[in-house]
Amino acid sequence: MIDGRRRLVEGSTFRICAAIRYYEEPMLIDLHTHTRPLSWDSYLEPDELVERSKAAGLDGICLSEHDFFWKPSDVEALAKRHSYLVLPAIEVNTDDGHILAYGLEEYVYGMHRSHELAHHVEQARGAMVAAHPYRRQMPWFIDSDSDYQEALVRASRNPAYQYCVALEAINGRGTQKENEFSQRLCEVMEMRGTAGSDAHARLDIGRCATEFERDVSSIEELIDELKAGRFRAVDLSAVAAK
Repeated sequence: MIDGRRRLVEGSTFRICAAIRYYEEPMLIDLHTHTRPLSWDSYLEPDELVERSKAAGLDGICLSEHDFFWKPSDVEALAKRHSYLVLPAIEVNTDDGHILAYGLEEYVYGMHRSHELAHHVEQARGAMVAAHPYRRQMPWFIDSDSDYQEALVRASRNPAYQYCVALEAINGRGTQKENEFSQRLCEVMEMRGTAGSDAHARLDIGRCATEFERDVSSIEELIDELKAGRFRAVDLSAVAAK
């Protein structure tokens, strides 16, 4: 823990519900995961995701299915069943790329337009993070550094980013070069970066996570910490490979 103290976290809605547990700061939370059947392309059952995330040393996860929300009661039941921090989120496929949204509870038509999604997130006092920003932006072939810089400038013009508190600097399914592009983009835009496994299968779990300076025990606290910028992206791939 940063200041040498220990904080007691008690369960409530969207918190660890079954038991009292002590957390030491900082916390590692995977902000980007997918499970079946809500995410059609995922091979992971929710219970397996939680169990393997715990085994990987993570302190919590966010369920960010593709354009679908978990029922709050189901999130709470999953968290209670494993005495583990499980938070609701969503990955929205917008005209300007995929956006991770925290704080919403239902999909509303029009959210595929980033400015309308941003409106709903603002009304809910939530937060948005741009997922895997390298997609459709990083050049397949780079002939010169100037080409790379031009690609970064083009990517930085994405209108959705003005509404985001961060970009996903490390995506667990991205290559080293793709994640390097995202990190360079963070630097160009002077934005903070998160990390999420984007887990769809067992081997994806634990490859990276977002490290928070303070305890997070609810979706509201997660949003507060994201907005305050008290986090950093952490690459755990070397540990996960062991």
